[in-house]
Formats: sequence, structure tokens, C-alpha cells
Amino acid sequence: MPVTSREVHLVARPEGEPRPSDFTLVERLLPDPRDGQLLVRNTAVSVDPYMRGKMSGIRTYTDPYELDAPMEGAAVGVVEASRDESFPEGTVVVHNAGWRDRAVVEAARVRPVNVTDTIPATAYLGVLGTTGFTAYVGLLHKAGLREGDTVFVSGAAGAVGSVAGQLARLKGAARVVGSAGSAEKVRHVTRDLGFDAAFDYREGPVAGQLAKVAPEGIDVYFDNVGGEQLEAAIGAARDFARFA
Repeated sequence: MPVTSREVHLVARPEGEPRPSDFTLVERLLPDPRDGQLLVRNTAVSVDPYMRGKMSGIRTYTDPYELDAPMEGAAVGVVEASRDESFPEGTVVVHNAGWRDRAVVEAARVRPVNVTDTIPATAYLGVLGTTGFTAYVGLLHKAGLREGDTVFVSGAAGAVGSVAGQLARLKGAARVVGSAGSAEKVRHVTRDLGFDAAFDYREGPVAGQLAKVAPEGIDVYFDNVGGEQLEAAIGAARDFARFA
């Protein structure tokens, strides 16, 4: 029997910060799944910075959102009806039909995930999802982190930077330092995430602040922002330093 889905549609291209009037909530009936399809009830959706670019209507590394159509993004949900024996009802899956409470999706475009008492479904939209994978590959495969390295992470309080810093600590970095955009974020990075030191890049020249927290230079720079912080990292780089 068809079910109703509530979907967030983009109805106007935002100018500056998006406003509620740029969106509308639409209810529509979903068709029954066909062979090879699933009906998924979303339990969590991801709202990410890259989505602001997709709202602009300009193609970058990904196609923009269409107007008067459901928005898309990563989501995790539970299979409510299945026409694919690989995904029985009750399976928890990750897919890209976010910004709605239910969706009919192709089974070939979803991924089952393992939810336990210690691994919530939402982890697959964060540390076990794209952001965590970005940090893991960038730090370990691109920058080639080694035990004893001094690591500098810009954007250390962000979704990717926070994981990169914690991975560096777990993988044997001798010192992990980071930058963030407020005193509160600096406290979070050092108190909650285990960084050895951090600084607020808004408080003064980055090169000078980096020199204070990493006086002997850096071996790895995990770059989330570019600009002045990249220039400071180049100036602080030891011989054979690696950047990602």
C-alpha cells in the first residue's frame, strides 16, 4: 500500500545565508517498491556545508539542487518494505535520499550498516561515514602519518578535523595541535578531543600562534582551510614534511 513521505524542497536560490522561505515541506504518496527497490524510513539525515554550494544553482564538483524538487544528502534509515532479498525488512541502511522521512530507493545504491549498543546509526553519517573516511585517508594514506610526528590540523573542531586529530593521537603522533575559530572551540579541541594545544586563528597572525604551539616545527599538516593557515604550515614545515 502506498505511504506518504514528507520532503524538503528547495524553492528559491538563497542569497547569503539560507532562509526558511527558500524551502518548503511537501507531502506526497510514494509508489510501492518495484523489484530491486526498497522503502526506507529515515531515522537521521546529514546536513553538510557542501549543500550550500549545491543550492546556488552553479555546478562545481557536483550537480546543483533543482528547484521544486526534493533535496538530497546522506541519510540512515530502516527498510520497511523490500523487493530485494539481500535487504530484509528491518535492515539499517545508509543512502543518499535524505531531507525526507521516507524514500523508495534502488537497492544497488544503499549500504547496510551494523548498529550496536556502542555504534549508533548516526555514526555512519559522521565518524564512520564520509567525514571519518576523509580524515582517515588524508592522514594515513596521503600524508603518511608516522609515529613520533608533530601534526597540525586546521579546522580542528570541524567534522573532518576533529576526527583527523584524534586519529593522529591514536596512531602515535608525538604532538597534535590545531586551529579553531573561537575560544570555546579551542577549549573543546584540547579538553574533549585530546589535542595537545590549539589556538584561535582570529586572535592574531597564524604563523606566530603556530610557532608557539609547535616551536620545533611540524611533520604533517592536515589542511581544511588553505589560505593563511597553509602559508603558516609551509613556514613551520620540517624537512620531508607531508601535507594533506
